Amino acid sequence: MRIAQDSLAGALARGLRSAYLVTGAEPLLIGEACDLIRGAARNAGYAERELHFLDRGFDWNRLMTGAANLSLFGERRLIELRLAGPIDTTAARSLTELAERPPADTLLLVSGELERKSLQAAWVQAFEQAAALVLTRPVNRDELPRWISARLAERGVTLDPPASRLLADRVEGNLLAAQQEIERIALAWPGGSLDEATVASLVTDSARYDVFELATAAFAGEAARALRILAGLRAEGQEPPLLLWALLSDLRALSRVALRLTRTRSIDEALRAERVWASRQPALRMAIPRLSRPTIDALIVAAGQADRIAKGALAGDPWLALEALVARIAGVRLAA
Repeated sequence: MRIAQDSLAGALARGLRSAYLVTGAEPLLIGEACDLIRGAARNAGYAERELHFLDRGFDWNRLMTGAANLSLFGERRLIELRLAGPIDTTAARSLTELAERPPADTLLLVSGELERKSLQAAWVQAFEQAAALVLTRPVNRDELPRWISARLAERGVTLDPPASRLLADRVEGNLLAAQQEIERIALAWPGGSLDEATVASLVTDSARYDVFELATAAFAGEAARALRILAGLRAEGQEPPLLLWALLSDLRALSRVALRLTRTRSIDEALRAERVWASRQPALRMAIPRLSRPTIDALIVAAGQADRIAKGALAGDPWLALEALVARIAGVRLAA
């Protein structure tokens, strides 16, 4: 059975499965789903709880032997397994066995972050077919203000739209920080109605970005946001070569797509033919009408120069070169 996080509470109310695999891309949402399962297990009489971390060198024989033995006091057990490393052949075989043939009087809860391609693994499929696979869905940039407003509304606090957008900007990319701010605001302003100025005085800038968010904002033409993300990445200690790799990857893909568009009018066909990742397509679609082929070629040259500066082969400040590159990709015309 595959269960969306929004449907988990209802599914638990109808009865517990023998085993659950909870995964996704956001630790906060994974943790909240696990909390629901733990609560349902306690209510169902699972009094004992074991916690194991599945790191490299984990002793599967010991776990499987212990799981097969009945509890000393005959009580129901909750066995939690936290993914903390790669799933090798032994781990996959053991997890499959636990999903398909769970021990008596035992509820198994496996949790952790998995890449999308890992969802096709046989052991994950065993959970979906024989037990339960709970998938948490990430909250994207456009959804974040509504997500924040809804959670505060549950606590009796109302945000006006500008306030929710401001809070989303301050915590963008970091749901844990967003939840912490939500809890803090709910405690400080119980039953309150907050505007943008009040929220600005209450929250700190807790945004956590990644290199792909930087590229997405730049190619989408969102110059201010892209430069803010770049500043955040610099503050977090990211190195310029990694950021340049992400930008160059998209620039090269955009160059190939632009060349193919000289032979076809279909952007969809060009993106598919050049094997552009689905996650990268929306931003590149927005960049195609804005960036000509000569401009793209010039940006690739500029990215190469910035990379040589970052690696010490050319004199200059790599962060200034990066700022200029990001601004140009986003459509800002710079003085010569």
